[in-house]
Amino acid sequence: MLQVTGLSAHYGRAHILDGVALEVAAGEVVVLLGRNGAGKSTTMKAIMGLVPPSGGQVCFAGAEIAGWEPFEIARLGLGYVPEERRIFTGLTVMENLEVGRRPAGPGQRAWTPERLFELFPSLGAMRDRPGGRMSGGEQQMLTIARTLMGNPRLVLLDEPSEGLAPVIIERMARAIGRLKAEGLAILLSEQNLHFAQAVSDRATIIEKGRIRWSGTIPELMGAEAVREQYLSV
Repeated sequence: MLQVTGLSAHYGRAHILDGVALEVAAGEVVVLLGRNGAGKSTTMKAIMGLVPPSGGQVCFAGAEIAGWEPFEIARLGLGYVPEERRIFTGLTVMENLEVGRRPAGPGQRAWTPERLFELFPSLGAMRDRPGGRMSGGEQQMLTIARTLMGNPRLVLLDEPSEGLAPVIIERMARAIGRLKAEGLAILLSEQNLHFAQAVSDRATIIEKGRIRWSGTIPELMGAEAVREQYLSV
C-alpha cells in the first residue's frame, strides 16, 4: 500500500531526513519509533506532501506521489492525523466531522458519524459541543474521526498518545485495533513503546533522520540492546 525509499527532506539548509525507507501493507499497523527530534513527524509530513521531499520516492496505492500537493494525496486515499490535532475549535463535533467528509472509494464501506460514534462513544455524547470546549483526549479522538470521514485507505497517525491520560491511551489502542480489523492500513509515529507494542505489527526505528532498525514487534521486544541504544531516555 505504501512504499518509501531513499526519502530525504530539508528545512532550509538543515538536512532532516536522509534516505528513509519503510513500507506498510494493506491492513497492517507499522510504528515509526524514535526519540524527540529523530525525524518522525518530518517523515509523516514528507509522505503527505506538507514538507516537499528533496529526494527519494513515495509510492502509495501504485502511484508515485512525491512532489504532489497534499490535497491530491488526500484524494488518492491517504489520511493524515497531525500531532497538533488542529481541530476547528469554533465548530461543533458534527461540524468538524462534516469538514472531513469525502465519498468512499470502490468497495469501501463509508465512514459515517454514527459508525464513528460506535468507535468513539464519548464523541456521540457531545456531538453539539464546540471543539474548543473538549479535553485533549476528546480532541484527539475527534481529529482521528474527522480524518476517517474522508474514507482513507491508509492513515498516518502522528504521536496519537502524546499527553493523554492512561485510560484514554487504552481507548485509543482499542480503536486502532478496530480500524485494523476493518482493513485500514496505519503508519503510526510514537515514543510510547508500550502503546506501540499493543497496537503494531512491525516497527521501524529512526534516529537523526536515518532508519536504524526494522523488524517485527516480537523481534524488537527481544532486542534489548537496540531498545537501549535508540529508544531509552
